Amino acid sequence: MQAIIRITLALLGFILFADGLYLLLQGKIHLGIILPLVIGAVFLIHAVCWPAIVNILQDSKFLKKLWQSCWAIFSVWLCTLVLFFSYIQFNKNGDFKAIEPEAILILGSGLIQGKASPTLQARLDQAAKVYQDSPQAMLIVTGGLGLGQHVSEAEVMARYLTDQHHVPASKIRLEEQSTSTELNLRNSQAILKQQQTDLNDSIAIVTSDFHCPRAKLIAAQQGYTQIVCYGANTPLETRYNAWLREYFAYMRGWVLGEY
Repeated sequence: MQAIIRITLALLGFILFADGLYLLLQGKIHLGIILPLVIGAVFLIHAVCWPAIVNILQDSKFLKKLWQSCWAIFSVWLCTLVLFFSYIQFNKNGDFKAIEPEAILILGSGLIQGKASPTLQARLDQAAKVYQDSPQAMLIVTGGLGLGQHVSEAEVMARYLTDQHHVPASKIRLEEQSTSTELNLRNSQAILKQQQTDLNDSIAIVTSDFHCPRAKLIAAQQGYTQIVCYGANTPLETRYNAWLREYFAYMRGWVLGEY
C-alpha cells in the first residue's frame, strides 16, 4: 500500500511540478502556475522521503495530528476545486445571442515579453470575428502597464488588431489604466460615455471562455444591462492553470464585493 502511495505521489508531483516549471520558464507568473509547482514539490518530497516521514510521525503524536489535519484541509479544498472546475466546464462557452452591439469590450489577460500571450491572441481573434459581423461597433481594448513593461497591454492589443486583422485604428479606443477585470469594465465606462454609448445599450464583452461567467457578474454589478459575452477558447497548455487562477479570483471578487 505504501508503495502505491509513493508511486502515485511521485507521478502527480512530477506532472504538477513539470507543468509549473515549464510555464514559469515561458515567462508566465501567477498563482495558477505557482501553486501547482509548490504542490508538486510537496508531493515529490513525500514520495522520496516517505520512510523518514513515517518514522517522524510515529515518534510525535502532535506532528502526526498536524500532518493529518493538513491533508484533511487539502482534501476539502480539492473537493471545492473540483466543484468549481465543473461549474466552469458547464458555463464556459459564453453567449450565442445574435445582437448588434454598440461597443465591443476586449478584456486583457497579460503580455509575454511585450507581446500578446496565446490567451490574449485568442481573445483578440475572437473579437475580430465579432467585429466582422458588427462593423458599426466601436472596439475598446483594456489593460494597463504590467510590472517591468514599457508599453500598455491596450496598446499591444490595438496593434495586434490592426496588424493581424486590419481593423481600422479609428474604430479602436484604448483603456490603459486597468489591472483587473473589475477595472477593465469600470474604466471603460468613461470611454463609452464619450462615444455616447449608454450602459443600457447592447455591449459585447470578449474574453476567455472560462472568464465569461465572472466578467458578466461584475458587469451586471456595475450597471451594464445588455451584456453578451463571447468566450475565446483557452489554449490547452494553460487552460487548467487559468482555471485555478480563476478559482482564487472568484473568491477575491466575492470578498471585495465585485458581484
